[in-house]
Amino acid sequence: MRVLVTGGMGYIGSHTCVQMIEAGMTPVIVDNLYNSKKSVLGRIEKLTGVSPAFYEGDIRDRAFLDSVLAEANVEAVIHFAGLKAVGESVEKPLEYYDNNVHGTLVLVEAMRAAGVNSLIFSSSATVYGDPASVPITEDFPTSATNPYGRSKLMVEECLTDIQKAHPEMSITLLRYFNPVGSHPSGEMGEDPQGIPNNLMPFISQVAVGRREYLSVFGDDYPTVDGTGVRDYIHVLDLADGHLAALTHKGREAGLHIYNLGTGNGFSVLQMVEAFSQSAGVEVAYQIAPRRPGDIAECWADPAKAKAELKWEATRTIEDMTTDTWRWQSANPTGYPEL
Repeated sequence: MRVLVTGGMGYIGSHTCVQMIEAGMTPVIVDNLYNSKKSVLGRIEKLTGVSPAFYEGDIRDRAFLDSVLAEANVEAVIHFAGLKAVGESVEKPLEYYDNNVHGTLVLVEAMRAAGVNSLIFSSSATVYGDPASVPITEDFPTSATNPYGRSKLMVEECLTDIQKAHPEMSITLLRYFNPVGSHPSGEMGEDPQGIPNNLMPFISQVAVGRREYLSVFGDDYPTVDGTGVRDYIHVLDLADGHLAALTHKGREAGLHIYNLGTGNGFSVLQMVEAFSQSAGVEVAYQIAPRRPGDIAECWADPAKAKAELKWEATRTIEDMTTDTWRWQSANPTGYPEL
């Protein structure tokens, strides 16, 4: 199966490309390198022996997408390309709606024109807003507490309407919880540009000496230790979820929605402690005010994905923290610039 992977040079996209190649699939990568580096391609080749086709460009550029789709001859699209930081989205909502919503609509227009009817969309647990209870199932009400979440929810609603209008399409919405970890080889990992917005790369950058301390946003939530609780999932488990969605639903017309999570929640301070134990390095942190748009706790009920996609997360919190440290300690400044 030949699959167009938008955002395939990014953190989740690159790990998914590795898993796809190892499963015998052929990824074709589109990325504008806004939050990734070209040297990722060499790491994919080092791990798999395959250098995927790579087209540098923006999903909002219809002419670019048309040319790629005409040349690449793909059967399906996995759509990762998007801005993804909650805090940044509050400051830059226009950029989030333009990239995430408008970009997706341009992509689907190009897919329709090229006769490609299978789409796996990288959505988010943020579409559940501040849930009334946990664990969260796919039939929970959706809402959003920040522009990032709203952009994901808007895309979900657009794709739902598009699938109704074009019932031959297979559209799968994968609602991620919190991806962490790295490839166990230490060759690939999360390498955010600038100050990290996610917990694990911030922890690892403190541990490796790139940053002085971790800011813990809020210690007065109604949780086990006052810090936010999330469902952290290893990036390779998440990548395998995309392969399962392609295999089981990619050729089945309809709208398909799945949570990808472990079903367990860990607090920020529990993650700090787990990382410190794995790395043998104390992680300095300071308590900071809550961030706008954050919620107290959020974790998945992944039973539907297990039943219908034959998928479940298997990697532990120790795997997540150990693999993160293996990547960060071997690549203290992230991927090299080319």
